[in-house]
Amino acid sequence: MTDKVCLIVGGGRGMGAAAAREMHARGYKLVLMSPSDSCETLAAELGGLARRGKAEVQADLEAIVSLAMERHGRIDAVLLHVAGPPKGELLEIPDEEWDRANDMVLKPVIRMARLVTPTMEAQGGGSIVCITTFSAFEPSLIFPTSSVYRVGVSSFAKLYSDRYGTANIRFNCLLPGFTDSLNLPQKYADMSALGRLARAEEQGKAAAFLLSEDSSYITGQSLRVDGGVTRSM
Repeated sequence: MTDKVCLIVGGGRGMGAAAAREMHARGYKLVLMSPSDSCETLAAELGGLARRGKAEVQADLEAIVSLAMERHGRIDAVLLHVAGPPKGELLEIPDEEWDRANDMVLKPVIRMARLVTPTMEAQGGGSIVCITTFSAFEPSLIFPTSSVYRVGVSSFAKLYSDRYGTANIRFNCLLPGFTDSLNLPQKYADMSALGRLARAEEQGKAAAFLLSEDSSYITGQSLRVDGGVTRSM
């Protein structure tokens, strides 16, 4: 075991849970948050801490950061994996749904950065990773609000990296393709060059790579782990 601590928002199921298992295997102490009791169940299994909460609620983000600091006194890695924002016909999505997408996708990233940056600066570094979507750079009408706001997360990651890179704090995004934890039909598997859905464990390993020192010279990047769904070079 190390003394390093990994905080995961959205760490109860799917890709977030897979990343939690991978970080646990690497020796990190875990602090997990999710809206349901799934984070508590996983934390009990892996010897970590948990608190229920939603990424879009400022007080919940403050509480999970406080829990990590009170129990461990440090935060070395942060993973944010939020639920999918509203969908719909492009021009029929009302203003309040666009606002809700912003609250779900982009604001939690900025708020979490504000919360953990002073700690990471004081301890000499850290790593922040956001799980977003392949459609951040190849927008899809299937995911209109997600496509718009998640590319904003990549832009924020680049700006943050420029500002805090010399403090040894790295900020990257993981852009997954269609993954088996989402219970998708075969047509989505057929869209990938590999002809199958990603396994959540594969996304978890990619997230752990970006969170850990294995990627120590990577920052401000958006890593596509989509099985070849996207076509841009």
